[in-house]
Amino acid sequence: MPYPSTEPSLAPPDWPHCGHGNDPEDPVGCRGIHVPGHAVCLAHLTDADRNLYLNGLTPGADIDHRGTPFTERLLDALLGALLDPATEYPRVGEARFDSATFQGDARFVGTTFQGHAWFDSASFQGLAWFDSASFQGLARFTSASFQGYAHFDAVSFQGHAVFDSATFHDLAWFDSATFRGKTTFVSATFEHLAQFDSATFQAGAFFVRAIFQGTAHFSAATFEGHASFGWSAFQGDAGFRSAVFESDAWFEEAAFERLVTLGPLVCAGRFVLSEATFSGPAKLSFAARRLECLRTRWSSTAELRLRYSTVNFAHAVFEYPLTIAAEADPFVLPDGQPVEEEALADAPDATVRMASLRGVDGAHLVLADIDLSQCLFAGTVHLDQVRLEGTCTFDTVPPGTHWRHWLPIRFTQRRTLAEEHRWRASQARAVRGWNVAVFGAGNVGPAQLAPVYRALRKAFEDSKNEPGAADFYYGEMEMRRHESTSTTRAERGLLHSYWMLSGYGLRASRALGWLAAAMIVTIVLLMGFGLPKDNPKQEATGTVPPGGGKVTFEIDKVDPQNPTGNKFTGERFEKAMNVTLNSVLFRSSGQDLTTAGTYIEMASRVTEPVLLGLAVLAVRNRVKR
Repeated sequence: MPYPSTEPSLAPPDWPHCGHGNDPEDPVGCRGIHVPGHAVCLAHLTDADRNLYLNGLTPGADIDHRGTPFTERLLDALLGALLDPATEYPRVGEARFDSATFQGDARFVGTTFQGHAWFDSASFQGLAWFDSASFQGLARFTSASFQGYAHFDAVSFQGHAVFDSATFHDLAWFDSATFRGKTTFVSATFEHLAQFDSATFQAGAFFVRAIFQGTAHFSAATFEGHASFGWSAFQGDAGFRSAVFESDAWFEEAAFERLVTLGPLVCAGRFVLSEATFSGPAKLSFAARRLECLRTRWSSTAELRLRYSTVNFAHAVFEYPLTIAAEADPFVLPDGQPVEEEALADAPDATVRMASLRGVDGAHLVLADIDLSQCLFAGTVHLDQVRLEGTCTFDTVPPGTHWRHWLPIRFTQRRTLAEEHRWRASQARAVRGWNVAVFGAGNVGPAQLAPVYRALRKAFEDSKNEPGAADFYYGEMEMRRHESTSTTRAERGLLHSYWMLSGYGLRASRALGWLAAAMIVTIVLLMGFGLPKDNPKQEATGTVPPGGGKVTFEIDKVDPQNPTGNKFTGERFEKAMNVTLNSVLFRSSGQDLTTAGTYIEMASRVTEPVLLGLAVLAVRNRVKR
């Protein structure tokens, strides 16, 4: 939809206009309204008539100079005639400057407008100086055009301030301005810097459908009423369009004391809310390249729905539920049309990425469909209470096979934290694939990361996602295994064995591999040393008395003989397999064994059931609900 035009209409104005200087190319001529008692405007009065008119003005008088072309000298003369001796600044009653043209600098510094001030469609071709001016009634600058600097520093707007469809071609300064009535910049265009630092908006502030082509500064601004950046229904007759920031938007240390609606809007640069305060409910809908909320304070419920953004939420404070969610599709305006996102056309995708949650109390935080692969978690309070909904993704270990001193290394795929990537990449024997370029990770090591993994594991377990928690349990155990300051050597050795045998009870394939290896070793040892040469046979010996009578036989079994000759036969393999399988199930096979075989069976009956149990545990941890 095209932007509203700010050019003055070429149609004759609806007031008796001067018409001076008309020609074939401009049949209307001068559009200045007649000075009372004359047939021309102030600019085309004779010097005598102009002086007479100006001398008749007194401070606080109403003036009407719609459509009048003002030179710098003429405007100074007019304001000089309205000078208040008590304040030494001009004082005007009701002022009508609709469609007026200010060809030089327009100096309204310190002017007091006691009535309504109308500057609709006015054209300021030089500097517009309104510093410290006071508008006690309505101040209207609808469709006004500011070609040079627009200075409204420390201006006081007692009534409504209307800058709808105004165009600021150069710097727009509203530092320390006070807006006591409703303020609207609907469809306003700021082609350069727009600065509202330390401004105060005591009633509603509406910047709906505004275009900020340069940097927008609202640092330390105070919004005591409803603040709205985006679209608004009360201007629906002009069409729907979102606010657009084509560069950075700074709301650092701004205070929002009531309901806040920021968006849906598009920001091609950074949207900075660091150290801002939200005292009322907030709904933020951004398609922004970066959102910074460092030490931002939220004192009521808040919902952030984002696209394209990398979010830094470090040390933010919130006391009520706060949701940060990624929007898969473009925001939709009330008329059903999607928000235009041309300013972000060069962005790789609309993924929302979290950069940091350090220092945040996560007890009331909800994250939905957020990319957490680069997020810094160390230092987050109550991380175990964070709710992760939808598809929240984490980084993973380096894929593929890597080589270290001619030894192949392959990492089992699992979710990892950005800080672990940074720590592993900083180690002397690190393999390729660990990300060393993690901004702001600092010197976080295993001692700090183990409780982070533990908290995330609990968060997944509390949400009944046991398989999802398994990766974070693995990460916790890895950090404990590598941590050398508070973990004893014996404990680290035990953890190392646990890792090697079954991946901390999470890698069934590893436990089954060791079980298979143990069974093969057991079979080989039994065939080589454990099975006797032949099955021992029982022998009966005794003496028959000469006179007959009762005979007693003592039966004994010959000790098994160590095998000789070909030990690896099919028959011996079958016997060894039978002994081994019974050992896995912690049962005795009843097979006669040599002394060495007895010890081999005892060892297998201890180790192989343990390995089988670890494999079952790993499977259980992956399918548990």
